[in-house]
Amino acid sequence: MATSEGTPVPLDRSGQRVSTGPYTLRSLMEDVPLSAEGQNTQITITCVEYWDGNLYIGTSASEILHFVSFPSDAPDEPHSVNYILASRLELSQGVSTAGSSSTKGVQQILLLPSVNKACVRCNNVLTFYSLPELSPAFGNTKVSGCSWIGSRDLDINDNEQAGPEVIMICIKNRIRLVKIGEEPRLVKNIEFPGCLASARRGRFACVADAHSYALLDVDNQQKIPLFPISSLDEETDSMTGGAPPDIVKTIPQASGNLTPIMAQGDTGTGDSIIHRQSTSLGAFVGGLGNVQPASRSPSRDRSGFTAPGGAGGRRSPQQGASPLRSISSSQSPTRVSEARASISRPIADSSHNSKVAQWKTVQQPHALLKPNISSPIASEFLLTTGTSLTEPGVGIFVNCDGDVVRGTLEFSQYPSTIVIDGSDPLANNTAGSLEDDQEGFVLATIKRTLDGLEQNGLEIQRWDVTSEAKTWLAVPEVSHNVKEDINASSTDNTVGLTMTLTVQEIHFPEVGNRLRSRRLKISRSTGNEEAGIVDNRQSDLTSHISLEDWEIARGQQEDDFARRLGIKRTRVVTWSGSSIFWVVRNPLALTLEFVIDKVLHASQESRLDQNRLVKIMREIHNQEARTETDFLSLEYIRQKISIILFADLATSRLDVNQHVNEHLFVEGGLDPRVLLSMVPLLRDDIVEGPKGIWIHAGLVALMERQLAVSSITLEPDEILSRPEDFDLLGLTRRYLTIWRQRKGFGSIADEAQVFSTVDAALLHVLLYQDQQSLGGPGGSSTVRAELYAVVDNDVDCFDRAVELLERFRRLYVLSRLYQKRKMAGKVLATWRRIIDGEHDDGGELVDGENEVRKYLVKIRDLSLVEEYGTWLAKRNPTLGVQVFTDDQSRVKLSPHQVVQLLRSRAPDAVKEYLEHLVFGKKNVQYANDLISYYLDNVLAVLSTSENARSILAQSYESYRALHPPKPTYRQFIIDNAIPASWWHDRLRLLELLGGSHGAGFSYDIPEILQRIEPFEDSLVPETIILDGRQGRHHQALRLLTHGLGDYHTAINYCLLGGSSIFHPTSGRVDSLSIPSREEQATLFKSLLSEFLHIEDVSDRVERTSELLERFGTWFDAAYVLELIPDSWSVELVSAFLISSFRRLVQDKSEAMITKALSGAENLKISADLIEKCQILGPQVEVVEPQISTS
Repeated sequence: MATSEGTPVPLDRSGQRVSTGPYTLRSLMEDVPLSAEGQNTQITITCVEYWDGNLYIGTSASEILHFVSFPSDAPDEPHSVNYILASRLELSQGVSTAGSSSTKGVQQILLLPSVNKACVRCNNVLTFYSLPELSPAFGNTKVSGCSWIGSRDLDINDNEQAGPEVIMICIKNRIRLVKIGEEPRLVKNIEFPGCLASARRGRFACVADAHSYALLDVDNQQKIPLFPISSLDEETDSMTGGAPPDIVKTIPQASGNLTPIMAQGDTGTGDSIIHRQSTSLGAFVGGLGNVQPASRSPSRDRSGFTAPGGAGGRRSPQQGASPLRSISSSQSPTRVSEARASISRPIADSSHNSKVAQWKTVQQPHALLKPNISSPIASEFLLTTGTSLTEPGVGIFVNCDGDVVRGTLEFSQYPSTIVIDGSDPLANNTAGSLEDDQEGFVLATIKRTLDGLEQNGLEIQRWDVTSEAKTWLAVPEVSHNVKEDINASSTDNTVGLTMTLTVQEIHFPEVGNRLRSRRLKISRSTGNEEAGIVDNRQSDLTSHISLEDWEIARGQQEDDFARRLGIKRTRVVTWSGSSIFWVVRNPLALTLEFVIDKVLHASQESRLDQNRLVKIMREIHNQEARTETDFLSLEYIRQKISIILFADLATSRLDVNQHVNEHLFVEGGLDPRVLLSMVPLLRDDIVEGPKGIWIHAGLVALMERQLAVSSITLEPDEILSRPEDFDLLGLTRRYLTIWRQRKGFGSIADEAQVFSTVDAALLHVLLYQDQQSLGGPGGSSTVRAELYAVVDNDVDCFDRAVELLERFRRLYVLSRLYQKRKMAGKVLATWRRIIDGEHDDGGELVDGENEVRKYLVKIRDLSLVEEYGTWLAKRNPTLGVQVFTDDQSRVKLSPHQVVQLLRSRAPDAVKEYLEHLVFGKKNVQYANDLISYYLDNVLAVLSTSENARSILAQSYESYRALHPPKPTYRQFIIDNAIPASWWHDRLRLLELLGGSHGAGFSYDIPEILQRIEPFEDSLVPETIILDGRQGRHHQALRLLTHGLGDYHTAINYCLLGGSSIFHPTSGRVDSLSIPSREEQATLFKSLLSEFLHIEDVSDRVERTSELLERFGTWFDAAYVLELIPDSWSVELVSAFLISSFRRLVQDKSEAMITKALSGAENLKISADLIEKCQILGPQVEVVEPQISTS
């Protein structure tokens, strides 16, 4: 995301400079009045400090400009701050000592807010002031020869700091720890000459002179030499080896005060006091100078530290009183030497080594590198080293034991200043919490030359993670053409960088302008606002507020909300020329949006790089938002990418990228109505609701452009004119399907409108795609299954769904939608439309009438059952009657109600229903009605159709022509039935008349006889049954024998009686309906008489002989012999005679046996009586005479 080298810093819509890296610049102050007399290009800013709304600017003219901030009055910029110059403090030019820094003017401003003091180093002269007005403090005392001030304990939180603070003041030959309070007090002297930079964490301080770094343990009086600043420095050989020297001289204190310096002077340090106005500060000044000269050891190293125990070395009394610990050379960390060896490896190649050798040969002096010390966390220090200003530099992390930790950092050139920002979880010195502290960055001021253009700026990289990525942040007004101004002073263009004391909030209005919500207006061909959908979330609005007023109020709320967004906090300041800038973390929305816009710009010349956008989505997938702005920014970026990708798919004629899938769009979290608006086919499905669609304002302009160029039409008259359109619809279908699964989550804004749109659009897409498949139930299985699933699970856009299904002529699917809503009347009406012939493109309702029957059985609505049951009975009596006869039906009607209903609305179905009652339910109550219906149908046909009468006559002749054995007449007409309803009715009529419902069933015989009398020649079986019912058996047997020739039925008539013929018999016959044997014998006599009158002699003899042979037991032999003609041979009835005689002989023998058995039984009883009498013996009974009383 870094700007390519040489590319100018772009501007956003508001004209602000845009950086694609992690940091960007925001103007703190431009055109600083560096000179009181007007424009002076020779004066530059040397240092900057900011505290509690006070801005202090040090200049090369030895002045401090004090600015005070106040809020801006601009209503549209509530977060902007204005500055007013409060004072211009002119400092003494001082005297630059030899070897001092080349920087002129104000070199350092150290603010101590806990004691309201400021320490200012100007031209190596230290001065003290009071905050915030910078009035002289401590009697306007000045200390010359000061090379560095600072090293406040970084482990102490500024908010927790109360009371005096201990700082390090570096003078020529030593470092002095001084406690600044109501008055300064000297704490310790540390023998370390030429200190140019330092940083302190508790008891550990990392310091540097002009040549090397060292680690000091202030409390335990130890020093660990580290490594040189420049690997080309020849004066570092004495830095390593030997025991650590004495580094602390304890300062004796008398009565709590330091010894005045004016009394003793400073004979050993060369320090001098330039100006003093108050003698009350003598204790502090004396403390700085009243130090006894230490015994100088010949083995003292370059830094002035004396190795204890060295030859000739003697400790002073103060030294002897201080317990010292030593570290032998063998205990020095080996990793330091390893680090030294690694310093030159990444920054020096063979050519560089040859140059170094050449420089050493000719003894060319090399420029000293400025030491840089920072502390990223409580236990580590970051130091820089290199070879020269124009060569790459290396950052090395050292812990408090002097060991090199982590990996090294590489800088493209040796940095003049470094600042560490963020990622110290234990850091507590920040005045205010920074939400971006979880990411640690190193910012370094670098001067580089590219294509003849010299640039000063900031090189930024991560220090807390392993990453080689670096970004360049150009600082404005620092570039000039090297070729045109080759003699220009490099110091005039130096970029400064520092970390201020107080955190400042920087507002990015462009972030709020993008992230606030605005209404998206979608143009459509027809209106589709569902009046019933109301956003219940707007409960704070009263009903009397108009939508225009509500929209204005909502816009104002969004503007107010936007002012809270885009606020970043920073402490880093950079400057160049007369301009000062805040170096602030780049808002996530602006950073990522610039990358997206860059991809869009490149797509103007070639195809959109979809993979790059997908990669961005994946990179931010697991990114955790730590602030509300970051959360909305990530949401905004995901949604913007979703819009761009979907718009590209909607307008591109290329295949869908396999990485651009429905899950990507769902992850974007964008309101699906926004994406659907880019497909004109689906725009009418969008339900905006009364409040409209509200999305990020940055997306509204993008959508307006996309809606203007969307070219996909997908009109029904041009079905799938482009194959990629089908791919897009498939993607849209899957996207909407996933969205539909989120129903009921409760966290979706405008839930009613959103899911109404989702359902309508999904249904529309499915109908459109299914339209391409073949009709009928065997169409596109996947699409059609999804279509059924949508309507079967109900939809939130019911009216729109009905409209779409009607438009696509999908009546069956419409009926399923009605079924889900339990709208039984609509379901039946839709099926009725299909059955009555209205076209259904799907063709899914194959057996419509049966579906209606099954549905009517399930519903409970009496009126619908009556209406559509009779309608179905009228179309298909068989199915229609089943609606009323099904035992599972939830609507129960009595037979009388059904009969009356059918007679009034479906007369043709009455017979079907009666048959069900009579034959199915054995309900004889309606048998007469059914007989009447049968007679009406049969007689109506016979009276009007000669063909029907001839058919019956022909059936009789055909049956009589058959030779025995032959089936009964009933079986004959069943086997030879014709496909005519009247024929079926006649069979059912014969069954009913013949007694199929038992002997208890009766009907009006005279009425039936009267009705069939005109057709008695055609209805012979009916006449036979009726004769039998009336007891006219002789006439019935005559018709059976001579009219039909159905001899088998005639025999059954004699056995079963006349009421049990012409109907199927199964199981046992009711014994009550069977005539007695005497009645059967009488019937057989009549039948024998009829058989003897059969016209055909052979049939007469054969039928008579068979009858006598099979049923001879019912005949008397004498009667038969009298009845048989004398001309018949005895042989014709021999079987009957033999069986009769055998029966007579058998009867005689049985009588004789019975008689014998009876006689034997009589004798046995007589014998038993005699035996009993003998046993009992005789009994004498005396009868007393009766005396007469007369």
